[in-house]
Amino acid sequence: MIDIDALTVTFGGVTPIDRLSLTLDGQIVGLIGPNGAGKTTLLNVLSGLVRPSAGTVRLFGKDIGALAAGQRLGWGVTRAFQTPQVADDLTASENIQVALDSLQVPRAEAATRLAETLERVGLAGHARRLGAHLDGFDLRMTEIGRCLVTGPKLIMLDEPAAGLAAAERTRLIDLLRGLSRAGTRILIIDHDIDLIAGLCDQVAVLDFGHLVASGDTDTVLADPKVRAAYLGEFEDDDAEARAA
Repeated sequence: MIDIDALTVTFGGVTPIDRLSLTLDGQIVGLIGPNGAGKTTLLNVLSGLVRPSAGTVRLFGKDIGALAAGQRLGWGVTRAFQTPQVADDLTASENIQVALDSLQVPRAEAATRLAETLERVGLAGHARRLGAHLDGFDLRMTEIGRCLVTGPKLIMLDEPAAGLAAAERTRLIDLLRGLSRAGTRILIIDHDIDLIAGLCDQVAVLDFGHLVASGDTDTVLADPKVRAAYLGEFEDDDAEARAA
């Protein structure tokens, strides 16, 4: 699905991603690591918001380096942000419709897609509610709906479970599992390790822009290097050495 080769991103004197090489081919892939690990920067590169300083990225076999963000949307790559980008003065329906307008989908098809998407994300009853009046969960569902309505190959989600109540978290998980069963690939950043463990079939761990580990979820999350970088846990020998 995603092949990254020697990817480097530099902002002034800061290098959030440093010669990263990685292949992600799971149906639902988790991207984890401590704050500042380069996770969101990588999503920004994949979605076309940031141009890398060096290296290549291929999605579904295609080199996407020359594609602008809008072109990637048309090619089936969508992304939701950690803070939902929902316009206060547009309804939930209109916020989702924006994606269809950008793709110039014919009116009849757009109406069908919009109705199906609103139902799928649980917003059919709130379709006419302004963004300013949506609660936190419905804002998140509106943004995810804007991704879904395009019929994507890949959806990238940045901290989608942040701040959700238990019932809302369950609804999110059910939605993502349903999308996965329908064939949509999902790349998800989240600090909720239980969510990642229960949802993802592959996990990659970054730390300071470098790859710590990648592979099937159970194996990666049991790796001592991962537990040290992500959970702050160390093996007994390492802990004793630090104490000494």
